[in-house]
Amino acid sequence: MSRPTAGPGLTSTVTITPLRGIPEVEEGDALADVLEVGLRSSGVRLQTGDIVVVSSKIASKALGLVTHDPDKVRVVANETDYVVAERATPAHVTRIVRSKAGPVMAAAGVDGSNTGRHGGWLLLPHDPDAVCRDLRDELLRRHGVRVGVILSDTSGRPWRIGQVDFALGLHGLQATDDLRGGTDADGRPLEVTSRAIADEIASAADLAKGKVQAVPAAVVRGLARYVPETDVPAAPRGRDLVRTGPDDWFGHGRVEAVRAALGVEPGTPEAEAVGIPPASRADSTRLEAVGRAVRVALQTVDCGTADVGRLSVTLGADTPFELGRLAARLEASLWSEGLHGSSGQPSADGRSVVVSVTALPSVHSHA
Repeated sequence: MSRPTAGPGLTSTVTITPLRGIPEVEEGDALADVLEVGLRSSGVRLQTGDIVVVSSKIASKALGLVTHDPDKVRVVANETDYVVAERATPAHVTRIVRSKAGPVMAAAGVDGSNTGRHGGWLLLPHDPDAVCRDLRDELLRRHGVRVGVILSDTSGRPWRIGQVDFALGLHGLQATDDLRGGTDADGRPLEVTSRAIADEIASAADLAKGKVQAVPAAVVRGLARYVPETDVPAAPRGRDLVRTGPDDWFGHGRVEAVRAALGVEPGTPEAEAVGIPPASRADSTRLEAVGRAVRVALQTVDCGTADVGRLSVTLGADTPFELGRLAARLEASLWSEGLHGSSGQPSADGRSVVVSVTALPSVHSHA
């Protein structure tokens, strides 16, 4: 088998150097000064084409983005544009939201770990790309070399276990490598491949810096091809990497999509009133799940009634039309709880019906 070689513009070696010796960051500290300490302590001299990856946590500390409000739910709400999904645990409710910082992530990135001696909750900067721009400009002024800067944060990913770092903000480097229009190694055209370069670099850098080791920055060398010689005004920013609008195929979780269609948007008082589904089905009894489904179904049916049981629900309404509408809403709502509703024959006057409740097949039973 032939050995692959570096092609034009490529490199065979990428190095990641953690910047050690950085002290606890305080409000008002200049990020460039903080990095200088790490560069000197680690014996690193910046070169043209280097990419400096900085954990968002030290940027938040330096900018004073901390709150001591004890109510984390309120803090998260203040940092949220809209809620994507929410699940209840015995201790609290976890919400996946579109944060004001840009990304879709748990709890809007509000974090109480590694906050230093002052404690509190750290908040993400609302314009992380501007933080990167200012830092890149100062590093250029001090060192006379063009570098890229990434502000990294940590998040989970849909359908994958575990968290990884991603580019919350960036400046001075390519965000993506769009290979569409080119060909693969076999000469076949590439139609959909666009590599998330900034996210890959952020994730790789985290292997060298890490959270437990208290090393908040690293220098990535060997990827100068992604650091342009001049700024490109229309280049994607970190915020531009978030799918929104028609490109967002996952605007709601499966449960939230059903409930939102029935008039119960996640993160609203209505969602609180009907009950938020638990993170694990094992945390909820059948009767509790049926009860939530019934409350969702009744949201916009003023004349509806429901007698709730574990295996069936008896619905009532003033007219046959409203009864049919309520039964259809209940069947949809039960589906979001991993349950199947089947309506029997309505009463002679068309004002009541029994809906039997069974579990959906396991393939559909996940939230």
